Amino acid sequence: MSDGMLGLTQLFLFLFFIMLGFPIAFTLMAMGLFFGYLGMQERIFDLLVQRTYAVMSNDVLISVPLFVLMGYIIERANILDRLFRSLQMASGNIPGSLAVATLATCALFATATGIVGAVVTLMGLLAFPAMLRAGYDVRLASGVICAGGCLGILIPPSIMLILFGATAGVSVVQLYAAAFIPGVMLAGLYILYAMGIALVKPQMAPRLPPEEVNIPFSQIAISLLTSFIPLAALIAMVLGAILMGLATPSEAAAMGSLGSIILAIVYRSFSFAKLKESVFLTARTSAMVCWLFVGSAIFSSVFGYLGGQDLVEQFFKSLPLNTFTFMILAQLLIFILGWPLEWTEIIVIFVPIFLPLLDDFGVDPLFFGVMVALNLQTSFLSPPVAMAAFYLKGVAPKHVRLEDIFKGCMPFIYIVIMCMLMIYAFPGLVTWLPDQLYGFTPSSGTPIQLDVPPEGGFQEDEVPRIAD
Repeated sequence: MSDGMLGLTQLFLFLFFIMLGFPIAFTLMAMGLFFGYLGMQERIFDLLVQRTYAVMSNDVLISVPLFVLMGYIIERANILDRLFRSLQMASGNIPGSLAVATLATCALFATATGIVGAVVTLMGLLAFPAMLRAGYDVRLASGVICAGGCLGILIPPSIMLILFGATAGVSVVQLYAAAFIPGVMLAGLYILYAMGIALVKPQMAPRLPPEEVNIPFSQIAISLLTSFIPLAALIAMVLGAILMGLATPSEAAAMGSLGSIILAIVYRSFSFAKLKESVFLTARTSAMVCWLFVGSAIFSSVFGYLGGQDLVEQFFKSLPLNTFTFMILAQLLIFILGWPLEWTEIIVIFVPIFLPLLDDFGVDPLFFGVMVALNLQTSFLSPPVAMAAFYLKGVAPKHVRLEDIFKGCMPFIYIVIMCMLMIYAFPGLVTWLPDQLYGFTPSSGTPIQLDVPPEGGFQEDEVPRIAD
């Protein structure tokens, strides 16, 4: 068997093992070490040490635990109920007001936490029963919560964009600027869909009774001032500091973590027990991300050394593809991979396979990253492994069937696809804000360096690092 075929065998065996339920990170390392030993002998152990050091010393990844800590503290600050109630009162006269309030709450809360499971679960406990009591169709209510909970993948500050930036060597600041308009646009399309359904099929989203709508303006203003404004201000300060160049993502994430603690204290929801739990969950999540990067770096290095990457590139170049058809094929493959895999595995394992091809087809990695972030919305919504649907099913009333939740997610998948087509037709939606803020848009990225250690291993001063 040639080295190239050995590399492809490594890839297919990895897919087979994760389908059986093996842990992703350790499967990556096991496959990398096994096939690396076949191709590189003892040098694979040098590679293991150097890749681990390179990932752990990558400054870009420092912001991950800080943003995660910010999210967990906000999640435990018990402000979601206040936020939802205030937005519900403010949107009382709008068609589909409960759905609109739910989507707005999801967008803001998902932006603050970036944790899909937490947002879907909490909104499933809070907004889902409220919509069902108001007579909303189960499918519409399910789709609203599942789709809204996934917006944190795209809307900055997004953990997914940080990982893509570290993988592709693209500026995280530029990625945030590029994803801002598409993220807001997708949330807006969701809201327009919910309002349209309420107008066309009012039986699916009945209007609220007068006693829940006719609320004094002063009461609405006070409610918004004490719930919506503080969280929105915290997010705006964190994101604004990044986009305006006042702070790096890591510095802004540290500010956000401190701000979330202050917010929890103001809301009288802070305790050392909650802080301890948040720190523990942050450490667990960050460890998972770091080990995924370590496993991915080892796996990708061996895959490239064996010639698997060359075979993939030759295959794509042999096809009669132009820029448009390459983007369609790449996004289609990522969409299909979203059925069995979560977005973290797709970003650190499969996206790097496409990165070397971007220059060949004239695709800006910044634009590609935003399209991938949009596409990955579907990985949580599309069956059979629609994790958002399973999160909601876990907290939904017993009479709500998983089949109905799946059906409710489908229109929102179509909206995501429509949004992707709009952005491809009008790429300025991605490039305009980075151009205005920074005066240029990067045309190429520097992906993770996949250097193979030379005979005898690396010297101490030759330790490779992942590009910032």
